Amino acid sequence: MTAARPAVRENLTTLQDHLAGKPGLRSGRGDLAGVITSVALAAKSIAGKVRRARVDDVLGKAGNRNVQGEEQEKLDVLSNQLLIHCLSQRSDVALIGSEEEEEPLVLRSRSDGGEFCVLFDPLDGSSNIDVAVGVGTIFGVLRNRTADEHTASAALQAGAAQVAAGYILYGSSVLLVLSCGSGVDMYVLDPSLGDFVLVETGLRIPDAKKIYSVNEAYRNGFSKGYNEYLEFAHAGGYAARYVGSMVADVHRTLIKGGVFLYPPTQKDPKGKLRLLYEASPIGFVIEQAGGLASTGSGRILEVEPRALHQRTPVLIGSRNEVEQVLRHLEAG
Repeated sequence: MTAARPAVRENLTTLQDHLAGKPGLRSGRGDLAGVITSVALAAKSIAGKVRRARVDDVLGKAGNRNVQGEEQEKLDVLSNQLLIHCLSQRSDVALIGSEEEEEPLVLRSRSDGGEFCVLFDPLDGSSNIDVAVGVGTIFGVLRNRTADEHTASAALQAGAAQVAAGYILYGSSVLLVLSCGSGVDMYVLDPSLGDFVLVETGLRIPDAKKIYSVNEAYRNGFSKGYNEYLEFAHAGGYAARYVGSMVADVHRTLIKGGVFLYPPTQKDPKGKLRLLYEASPIGFVIEQAGGLASTGSGRILEVEPRALHQRTPVLIGSRNEVEQVLRHLEAG
């Protein structure tokens, strides 16, 4: 008797094919699917450089600082250049904003076809590269709703206005998690095909999970409410999980449930994470998956940005877990 062969799951729906089937992404007002595939193209190149970083000797500092005053890693610079190159080839991209650039790169006006603004953190968690921890790219896409002479300010829109957002995780596999405003889908880079393939649609974050993710080394600088929440979590049997790479921590939270916290501190009372490049895109994905994304005092996606590199506190994750933190903040 011949033994039954195990079922082989063939994932042959590529990112491009899947986006082609989504309504409204291609129109006379620009090709959103094309913008996303340009981000994915850059991500494939970044993934290769991350994997070969030690072989090609591109680890370590680049020798200069970004606009936030942080020392840039060599891979920060390379990733930034790759994303700018791929997106600047598109005739419907009006503006590119990067965490690594002081000013937005204005490519064209709306009257010249510049329909979209793309904002990104090219390589979040890059300081972890030399110890082989998962890192990622975070991006958000907005429509250019400004008059031609004001294109440079087009990036300053609340996160709720995003038409797409997502992240790429460069870890044990390369994952693209994406929302175009109607749920969250996940793709994996298939090395045999050289393309992202669809592996899951309609991702939903669990409503509750006793996991919190925060750097407790900064606890002495947290407000009373956050510290009282941590006391509650310790007493309540919560597990602590913290990688120190936002994309890795957020992805675990999305899949497993729990809450990710980056509170304000006495040293950074306005928070540490960037609203436009990190908090808003991640908040968009988490909300589309059924979770909550808060600053601790309001919805992240409703914050009206005043500056390109504005920072914010971040509190995101499972609905019940975020609400639990907020109750402690209100009481504290």
